[in-house]
Amino acid sequence: MTLKIISAEDIIFEGEVKIVHLPGAKGNFTVLPHHAALVSTLVPGKVGYTSPDGSEHAVDVTGGIVDVDNDTVAVCIY
Repeated sequence: MTLKIISAEDIIFEGEVKIVHLPGAKGNFTVLPHHAALVSTLVPGKVGYTSPDGSEHAVDVTGGIVDVDNDTVAVCIY
């Protein structure tokens, strides 16, 4: 699964991941490979993800939107 985290100024991260954790407006949620398509707003929190080697990472966000489709998780942050 591919994760893209972008802001208006920069590409924060782009690469393959196993799991993505997101701070959704209706509560935290997790995206795994082959997840159903969805669009959601994000609230302040952390976007966490696990790399294929098992290492865990997190990016602080103040809000944004996420689009999940065809094993691509696109996160646009404020």
